[in-house]
Amino acid sequence: MIRFGVRLTLAGGREAAVRLAVMAGAVALGVWLLLGTLAGVNAVDAQFARLAALSPQASAADGPLWWAERADFFDGRSIQRIDLAATGAGAPVPEGLPRLPGPGEYYVSPALAELIAATPAGELGARFPGRQAGLVDAAALPSPGSLTVIAGGTPEFVSQLYGARRVTTFPTEAPGIPVAALDLILSVVAGGLLFPVLIFIGTATRLTAARREQRFAAMRLIGGTPRQISVVAAVESTVAAVLGTVAGFALYFAFRVQLARIPFTGMPFHPHDVTLGPLVAAAVAVGVPVGAALAARVALRRVRISPLGVVRRVTPRPPRWFRLIPLLLGVAELAFFIGRVPEDSTAQVAVFLPGLLLIMVGLVIAGPWLTMVGARLLARRAQRPATLIAARRLADNPAAAFRAISGVVVGLFVTTVSVGIIQSIVAERGTHVDGLAASTMVAHFERNPDSVPAPVVASLAAGPGVRSVTVIRDNPDRDAEYSALASCADLARTPQFGRCAEGATVAWVWQDLIGYGTAHGPYTVWPAAPLTEAQLAALPVISVVVSTDGSTAALERTRTALQLAFPDLRIMPATDWDHANDQNSQLAGFEQLAAVVIFASLPIAGCSLAVSVIAGLTDRKRPFSLLRLTGVPLGVLRRVVALESAVPLLAAAVLAIAAGLLGAQLFLTAQMGDDLHPPGLTYGAIVTGGLLLSLGIIAATFPLLRRITGPETARSE
Repeated sequence: MIRFGVRLTLAGGREAAVRLAVMAGAVALGVWLLLGTLAGVNAVDAQFARLAALSPQASAADGPLWWAERADFFDGRSIQRIDLAATGAGAPVPEGLPRLPGPGEYYVSPALAELIAATPAGELGARFPGRQAGLVDAAALPSPGSLTVIAGGTPEFVSQLYGARRVTTFPTEAPGIPVAALDLILSVVAGGLLFPVLIFIGTATRLTAARREQRFAAMRLIGGTPRQISVVAAVESTVAAVLGTVAGFALYFAFRVQLARIPFTGMPFHPHDVTLGPLVAAAVAVGVPVGAALAARVALRRVRISPLGVVRRVTPRPPRWFRLIPLLLGVAELAFFIGRVPEDSTAQVAVFLPGLLLIMVGLVIAGPWLTMVGARLLARRAQRPATLIAARRLADNPAAAFRAISGVVVGLFVTTVSVGIIQSIVAERGTHVDGLAASTMVAHFERNPDSVPAPVVASLAAGPGVRSVTVIRDNPDRDAEYSALASCADLARTPQFGRCAEGATVAWVWQDLIGYGTAHGPYTVWPAAPLTEAQLAALPVISVVVSTDGSTAALERTRTALQLAFPDLRIMPATDWDHANDQNSQLAGFEQLAAVVIFASLPIAGCSLAVSVIAGLTDRKRPFSLLRLTGVPLGVLRRVVALESAVPLLAAAVLAIAAGLLGAQLFLTAQMGDDLHPPGLTYGAIVTGGLLLSLGIIAATFPLLRRITGPETARSE
């Protein structure tokens, strides 16, 4: 029977070939997305393990290696600077280095070495005095584009840096908290991508379902046993699943490099990190065909009951209201954890992922009941034959009607949740920097010096592109609104930051002359402080603010000069743009994920809709042919098909969008304490375009309706 099943599958005519191609294509998409998600999880783990190795924790009070990390910047890009010093023999060597750099030596990542070679020394290379001893092995870096420098120093210098600690070993495992948080995001994305694909696979397996059931019933009538029929059906599904699995693996390997370039952690991945373990690959390769065979066995339950089970069809029982329970449970689960979010990120994955997936499943389960309710309302208000026929057909089998548009509904839900959450995070957490803040370099002091040497100030002010240099001093009044003080004589030379109040000699100011989330600029009036110039000069310095013309050359020369003048700074000189860009890069990665979800789920849902509509027409061509023979115009049948698909589609779309916005709001409130920001015009255009495309797919089946409802169909069936 296996050989017979293979022959029916591969040599069963045009109809069998189309069904096999569609089923294999659907499985290939599902396997590709599943493998990509699993490989993405492995890549996140590998990347954070390397980050952990470059950020060891203090392990012993007498550890043989002093270690300190600081964040530097160049033209909006982050540079990880590591200073280390061995205190004796036996000091551990970080992975990726042949040996520890001595005082006056440093190792750089390949990307940073290229940047140093292409940039004037005064803008970058001079920050690392001494000689370059070599390159950090790229395999030890978190990302191919990592900008990392590991500089050697003396124990006396490194031990005084902020955050310096003694270490004996380097960790090899990723920290749990950020990885779990990213796993939550990846899990939601995986669910959002796989759900439409699973629906597509289910729809494809039902292609020409009525004809297949009739064929299998005929085999039963001529003596075929239920077991033999199950074997034939399982072989057909298994062949399609095997072909689809092979194609899915091929797609994964073909696009693995492109997947590695998506920086949804803020950094791209090494291509060799986007990989699968042998057990995972074997589980997918074996599990998908086995699952397809089991699904085929379940799908043939009517044929196994009796050879006449297919012919003796009755109207299925109408769906009941309790189909709403999973949807309501998902909403209730997310609402319950508002104010009760677990602190552990692994527990957060266990809390939020089931809630979102339960809403997604609930939409699919509740869809037939909602379709039935809508069909009954439509039937009561029907005034034309097409509307009445469509409403009666929808009410007769709402599960089949909703199945056709379930992929689009899930796609809209996934799109709404993804856009709602990610755009709200970007709006709440993203930082927007104006031109003044982006062109102002600030050096903050951890150990506040008594003064800044006059030659340093003069050298900074003489730099090309520098407009002013302002020394900011500490405000001893900790309850004051402003945290710092500045001389009005200095502020008079910096009108771009504002001016002092009339008659003032010393003014209260922000530490960077800009503030956080406050109005700033030339119209700012700094309030007078009750101090004299002499009293101000006696206060410690907390920052140096350098205003530039905003050019990269001026900013980077200023940054380098400040680092050379103050080598022990805890926070390297930076602009607001440097800090904002560092944060926004990860948010941009999340936005790319949202785009992947949107532009993957909606087309897949459209394919599912097309297959469903075509399959429905094919299975119902005899009833439609009989209606045409009784005098029903073709235009009426077209309106019936349009109403059968468009009415549940539009009604369920409203529900899916509402559920998506509600799910996004509950997630944001419970997890982050943020409010949902309404999706913008881009989202509206995507949803409108998706619905119009869906309606276009329905309309594209109208020519098929003419061909399959001719008199010859009624005679041949």
